[in-house]
Amino acid sequence: MNATPLQAPAAAPAATRGSRAKAIFAITLGNGLEFFDFTVYSFFASIIGSLYFPVHGSLNQLMLAVGSFGVGFVARPIGGIVIGAFADRVGRKAAMTLTLWLMALGSALIAFAPTYQQIGLAAPALILFARLVQGFALGGEVGASTSLLLEYADDRSRGFYGSWQFVSQGLNMVLGSLIGVALSTTLSQAALESWGWRVPFVIGMLVVPVGVYIRRHLDETLAHPVDAEDTRPVADMARPLREIFGRHRTALVAGVVTTIGGTAANYIVLFYMSTYAIKILGLPMSVGMSAALVAALVTAVCSPFAGMLSDRVGRKWVMGVSRVMLIAVIYPAFMVIHAVPTIATVLAVVAVLGALVAFTAVPNIVMLPELFPQSIRVTGMSVVYCVGVSIFGGFAQFFATWLIKLLDNPLAPAWYLIGCGAVSMLALPLIRDPAGRPLD
Repeated sequence: MNATPLQAPAAAPAATRGSRAKAIFAITLGNGLEFFDFTVYSFFASIIGSLYFPVHGSLNQLMLAVGSFGVGFVARPIGGIVIGAFADRVGRKAAMTLTLWLMALGSALIAFAPTYQQIGLAAPALILFARLVQGFALGGEVGASTSLLLEYADDRSRGFYGSWQFVSQGLNMVLGSLIGVALSTTLSQAALESWGWRVPFVIGMLVVPVGVYIRRHLDETLAHPVDAEDTRPVADMARPLREIFGRHRTALVAGVVTTIGGTAANYIVLFYMSTYAIKILGLPMSVGMSAALVAALVTAVCSPFAGMLSDRVGRKWVMGVSRVMLIAVIYPAFMVIHAVPTIATVLAVVAVLGALVAFTAVPNIVMLPELFPQSIRVTGMSVVYCVGVSIFGGFAQFFATWLIKLLDNPLAPAWYLIGCGAVSMLALPLIRDPAGRPLD
């Protein structure tokens, strides 16, 4: 069966080049807004730790702060299942609109949350609840948006179209880093800790309606969506999950295991390196933000090329080669920035690592929805991605900081990425490379 665009929907007419470009823009913008709301928390983890988790020792505060960052990932599999099933039944557009509003709610809770000094233990509890709401929303967003991108593509361009999922994540990092650099360089430390750190969350909350408006003009790609108010039994919503765990167990296991390597690389390089530069290397906050900016910008630029290469030579080849290269260079990279902790060294190292992250993560995330048929695609991709990301990505910063403390070795985070990358390679023989094959 040919899949032009998705070949699926009567609801989605054959797309022109212009309409596909608009679809990529609309999907990428909305997805980027959600990732911005979710990930900007990481940039201000050190400040949030001091305001909401007042334990003894800066390293302990950092562990609690990045641990609360990881809490948002706990709800991702649940959001992936619930919103994924909703997307496979009602449609991709409805699901993505819902996730945008949920993300706005989570951002509002963080933006206006009183501190520990003001309301005591209720303050960290409120932060944790907001992170759970955001994680639930993003768990459904990733599967729906990635599936929609692939369903707009043809058999020879799915890698390129799907790569824009990762481009949107990189661009949100760029935006978050720029805002972080601007705030950390223009505000005093007192102003930054008082109110400056809340600004990105207010921005993320206010721009969500823009994303909702733009997404309304997308074509639905689900072949036979039902009315959102259809009151069929809850069992109908559980059907995709039964099918995934019944008929697609191999794809489920292989997808989760390969995701471990890609997500560990993503969250160590794009998120943790900025915190590492500030807390472990003792560099100014502006340097940490600049490191995140460079890594994200390089990743966003390289992602479409990684997608196109995976369309030409296969997802498995691109993912396998880049993952081996990343495993080989990550420990020397930490050695270099620890031995020469300057802004030039840090930026050069994260630029190289950011490029490798793009080539290892893009074919991975594109491959996941290709493993499942259209009727369960969003649910399948969401479950696989969210399980892998929730544990090994969301808590990557916590594990990395914990390893530093346990081993008393500032280079310890490299071992975490090496281990995750090596384990993820074990799943490649289980996967029949989907590049160039028709979507069903």
